[in-house]
Amino acid sequence: MIKLGITGGIGSGKSTVCRIFEMLGVPVYYADDRAKQIMTANKQVKKAIIDVFGKQAYFSNGRINRKYISAIVFQHPEKRSLLNAIVHPAVIEDGRRWNESQNAAVTLKEAALLIQSGSHKEMDYVILVECPLELRIPRVMKRNKLSKQEVLNRIQSQMSDEEMRQFADFIIHNDGQVSLIHQVLKIYREIIKTK
Repeated sequence: MIKLGITGGIGSGKSTVCRIFEMLGVPVYYADDRAKQIMTANKQVKKAIIDVFGKQAYFSNGRINRKYISAIVFQHPEKRSLLNAIVHPAVIEDGRRWNESQNAAVTLKEAALLIQSGSHKEMDYVILVECPLELRIPRVMKRNKLSKQEVLNRIQSQMSDEEMRQFADFIIHNDGQVSLIHQVLKIYREIIKTK
């Protein structure tokens, strides 16, 4: 089995690229979606989050108060580090179990923090999705209903494309100039050849 990791900044188009891989029959583990589920379902993770952020971290129905936590972690890097230290190990372990349950030649793990969490070390190849800021900012503002400043805060809290390039085996340019489908197919063919 070939394990691919895919990453990129917020609004870069990772999910769109993943859907193209899924059309090729590649199962995708969406780490960010799983993290949200784990933060609600895993009792140890939940308790650790409450210890750091207080009871306001969760609504009375047990769902996580993402807006409250986001407001804190994007203003206080030390709190973001604590949250990552709680959530990343649980997600990495969950991803390993998921990968072991797959019966495919190639699997793909999508994670915004693939490199920061250390998950990239478990991958055979890392794909970076890059997109110009002038396309990313309005996309995230619309999708997440955030102000321009809130989007910029999130972008600034993430690794830059330049930093992530050092870890990437392949780069997909999501600038509307070159077809995403052609770029994905080219990478897929190259990876399959190495099998």
